[in-house]
Amino acid sequence: MALMLLFGALGGAVTALIVVLLRRGRSDTETAEGLRIEERARLQASMDRVSYNSFAVHNAPPTQSDSYRPHH
Repeated sequence: MALMLLFGALGGAVTALIVVLLRRGRSDTETAEGLRIEERARLQASMDRVSYNSFAVHNAPPTQSDSYRPHH
């Protein structure tokens, strides 16, 4: 009996999430300002993927931070 209640509650939660996602819909940006914001975000994400990829992060030369300065 408890197992049926558990699966019923999980099924209800999944159904509620599906309904919310389907009702939300996919709205396109229609204004010019919204399109500019999306374009800037897309370009920034592209630059971040290049700047912070695994090769760039792990194979970069040491910086001038305190952990790389010689201690006298």
